[in-house]
Amino acid sequence: MVGTESVMFMWLILVIIFIVVEILTLGLTTIWFAGGAMIALFAQCLGVPLPLQLGLFFGVSLLLFFFVRPSACAKFNKNFAKTDLDCYIQAEGKVLETIDNFNQKGAVLLQGKEWTARSQDDTVIPAGSCVIVTEISGVKLIVRKKQEDYIKNVKEN
Repeated sequence: MVGTESVMFMWLILVIIFIVVEILTLGLTTIWFAGGAMIALFAQCLGVPLPLQLGLFFGVSLLLFFFVRPSACAKFNKNFAKTDLDCYIQAEGKVLETIDNFNQKGAVLLQGKEWTARSQDDTVIPAGSCVIVTEISGVKLIVRKKQEDYIKNVKEN
């Protein structure tokens, strides 16, 4: 049988570990397990058997994680600022160099900056076309041809 002091020590060490990990990561992930370990520590002080302590630890930790964490994240992350890259998604750009995924070529002018670009659906997009940014992969824009521009080119041909 495991000694009472060693179980108390185990729960205390777990509380400390979870708090230290939370301080180092600031992800609002492990703090909830520290709460579960704290409840299990209190249960140990009250003489609750170890299997029930483990159940309390996991139950309380998961309840805190799934029900308290979302509102805590919303409260603490409300001042989260989008990066410049997030602002480019759905922005319009002009193709400076024909976009050809097969030959790994293509450049787009977007908000005064020249970017390497690739087509979202592997179609060749000629220089001078208007494109919409769908995502950013590393330092490359992933784009699709703007629908109105496509319709205009079809009518001209």
